[in-house]
Amino acid sequence: MCLTLRHTCLALLLPAGLLAQQPAVVSGRVIRLSGGDTVAQAGARVVLHRIARAVQGPFDSTLTGSRGEFRFRWAADTASVYLLSSPYGGIEYFSTPVHTGGALPDTGVLLVVSDTSSTAPVTTISRHIVISKPSPDGTRSILEIVMLANLGSATRVAGDSSHPAWASRLPAGAMNFQPGNGDVAADAMLSRHDSVMLFAPVAPGDKQLIFTYALPPSPGTVRFPAPDSVGMVNLLLEESALQARGGTLVRGDSQAIEGRTFRQWTGAVPAGAALEVDFPGAPNRAVLPALVGGMALLLGMVLVRALRRPPAAIPMTPDSRTPLDAIAALDARYAGKESQVPAAEWVTYLAERTRLKEVLSKELARQQHLS
Repeated sequence: MCLTLRHTCLALLLPAGLLAQQPAVVSGRVIRLSGGDTVAQAGARVVLHRIARAVQGPFDSTLTGSRGEFRFRWAADTASVYLLSSPYGGIEYFSTPVHTGGALPDTGVLLVVSDTSSTAPVTTISRHIVISKPSPDGTRSILEIVMLANLGSATRVAGDSSHPAWASRLPAGAMNFQPGNGDVAADAMLSRHDSVMLFAPVAPGDKQLIFTYALPPSPGTVRFPAPDSVGMVNLLLEESALQARGGTLVRGDSQAIEGRTFRQWTGAVPAGAALEVDFPGAPNRAVLPALVGGMALLLGMVLVRALRRPPAAIPMTPDSRTPLDAIAALDARYAGKESQVPAAEWVTYLAERTRLKEVLSKELARQQHLS
């Protein structure tokens, strides 16, 4: 089993050509979560991976010392991405890409491994649902982005083929399910009957899931069940006249992008409840061909907003948030508040938002190329 990272797709964007080399040094430690503490993993294998256009895979390996320490030194290709992994309990735990610049070597990398459990709790911290207007055949394409959190010290694993690591209900009549480019391999997320099931391990920390499906024409009132509590829901409807309800959901402002307008609904949903959207027509469970609006859905991603909060300084250090989450957080802090923040801070906000939208645009272009 393998914990994949979306950061590795960066290698696909690297320019072709001759590869320059530079000396690189990376060192750190492998530690294991144990209750509320960590312990050093002596004798653990650490693998250095290289990801480039022409070649991907293990590049070097070593064993950790008595304090879990390791060190690599090599001539790095400037057009390659390097990352580390360490296997434990049948799972490969990966780092984010390591810095290979000679002037600023990565000398404090922490590879965190953990024991596994089929009962470790996994929480749904946010759920983003983007519903496009009907396509010519009457079907509506839907994008869901789900953020999971494992707040414990054990990696959640699937018990067996009938007991996934995480699962959630899909609306009745959902069809044409497709996993997206999130933090898990496509074949680790399946649709069975009326549910989406995840069979990839969920390590302590956050994990992003992306998937799409479609609703049949004239579905009437559609329920989006929430088997577990959802901390924050962002529902975006391209058909602004539609009504939604459930949990603490409240209607927000209309948002426009690329000539398309979405109405936002935001709130929280307790376990066992459901969001409901009133679509035109009587329920129709027929399975019809769907046109999955991939471009429309990805454009809709940048519209997601969190609840508004007072302005605060933009974080200057990287974190585990996706570009989608980062855009939502920035807009929640700054959108409509230009007169309330210093000019320099406002300029920084606009520049960072532009950069994040460019990241999403590159992902859109990559998906178009793959399709």
